[in-house]
Amino acid sequence: MDSSIKKRLPRVAIVGRPNVGKSTLANRMCGSRVSIVEPTAGVTRDRVAIPARLACEVGVRWVEVVDTGGIGVVDRDDLGPQVEEQIRLALLSADVVLWLVDVRDGITPLDQEVARRLRGLNLPVLLVVNKVEGQKLEWDIDAFRALGGFEGPFPISAQNGGGLEELYERVLELIPRPTGELDESGYEAPPATPVMKLAVVGQRNAGKSTLINALAREERMIVSEVPGTTRDAVDVIFERDGRTFVAIDTAGVRKKKSHEDAIDFYSDARSHKSIRRADVVVLLFDVTRKLSGIDKDLARYVIDHHKAVVLAANKWDLVEGLTPEDFRSYIEGTLPQLTFAPIAFLSGKEGKGVDELLELALELFEQSQLRVTTGELNRVLERAMEARPPSSGGHAARIFYATQTGVAPPTVVLFVNDKKHFGKDFLRYLTHQLREELPFKEVPVRLVLRDRGDPPEPGTDAGERDA
Repeated sequence: MDSSIKKRLPRVAIVGRPNVGKSTLANRMCGSRVSIVEPTAGVTRDRVAIPARLACEVGVRWVEVVDTGGIGVVDRDDLGPQVEEQIRLALLSADVVLWLVDVRDGITPLDQEVARRLRGLNLPVLLVVNKVEGQKLEWDIDAFRALGGFEGPFPISAQNGGGLEELYERVLELIPRPTGELDESGYEAPPATPVMKLAVVGQRNAGKSTLINALAREERMIVSEVPGTTRDAVDVIFERDGRTFVAIDTAGVRKKKSHEDAIDFYSDARSHKSIRRADVVVLLFDVTRKLSGIDKDLARYVIDHHKAVVLAANKWDLVEGLTPEDFRSYIEGTLPQLTFAPIAFLSGKEGKGVDELLELALELFEQSQLRVTTGELNRVLERAMEARPPSSGGHAARIFYATQTGVAPPTVVLFVNDKKHFGKDFLRYLTHQLREELPFKEVPVRLVLRDRGDPPEPGTDAGERDA
């Protein structure tokens, strides 16, 4: 058996009809908001899988919690069959299934349909009655026993955390025993820390989900011609050569005036948050379309947050009469702030160039982690100042010395006589020189200016100005 399958975390799939609280329970189990929670049926479409540490009296275990779309959902974009396929795949790989129902609604016809589908599974299914909050609902809970053939019911409140310990105890009893390493407390060690988090962003229908599936080498994300198919930021864990990576699929960003509902608002917010927490960003373009204002806004957001970025030209197999040099010239004219960023040419659908994209992203990640000596840094800056002294209305602008204070991005603090003498154009020039002569050629470099009177701590904001 493949070693990655042996070592995988036990999988706990959460299923049920729409709006019973599946995403709320997934977020509660994982201890963070990994899925959008919104009172609209069908918000979750893809399989959202995230490691979770379950702790109760019988022990502590790491599991992979898999949030799924609602069974029987009537999707506004006619993606119901794709949602159902993702649920089917989640059940195929699960070790335990948590079937959620809503105590306030009682048994609905769709619950009975879910029961019919789950009875044929050859794995444990726990019937979990959700939204039991602050009420004497024992009679209502018992009514769900009529569904028959399932263990439970387990009354819980995913919103408030009530009843979860008993549910966790039963889950831990049912999942496979740990076969991996133990930590210093004698508990199962946490899953491997990813080498790199890679966020894939872009406008709608650029091919983000197709690229994620190609990276994961399995159908983890729904792929459709319908714009906005992906609604959440979904972490997909995958391995290459024994190394663990996280690829973050994001919703296609759209103009604010085009938001149809709260789902669009939350999707955009999650996409921007994914950029902030990524190590490297893949800004994906559909090369059969012109770059839009959205692409430019995303590029600006990446720059503002000093993220290493790969400009990915997707659907390159569909291009005729355009060379890579032509596209590079087009990018330089359209996104001049990102001329340092490398460009990858690929076809996510055909799987061409995908492995090369990952290697390129890894190279950028390693660049962003590098440090240089203070002596080397100051020699570069001294040459740069001699070649082009800053012009500041006759005032003498001086850099006393510089030091690198951080990585990812490489952060350089310049101690100067007066910050006002250093304009943005000159700071861009210095940044360019640092990239040219130091091993940061394809990643952003962050410059921070400090007057002699400013506190020296690099974590403070006093006197800070970024190039």
